[in-house]
Amino acid sequence: MERVTLRIPKQQIEDVERMVETGAYPNRSEAIRSAVREMIAEEDDRGGRAERSSDRRSTDRGWAKV
Repeated sequence: MERVTLRIPKQQIEDVERMVETGAYPNRSEAIRSAVREMIAEEDDRGGRAERSSDRRSTDRGWAKV
């Protein structure tokens, strides 16, 4: 597994921490990995692998909205 450093708004981290505290996920890393898996699955369900291109705007993707 590779290590990735990213910046996430404080409120989102607090939300993830609450999910960990309630037992929904064992730790923050697993919660974030789960979100990435879900994002990839949604993209695949839409046929995203074939339509991915550099000219698609991140605002077109619900998961990219902050």
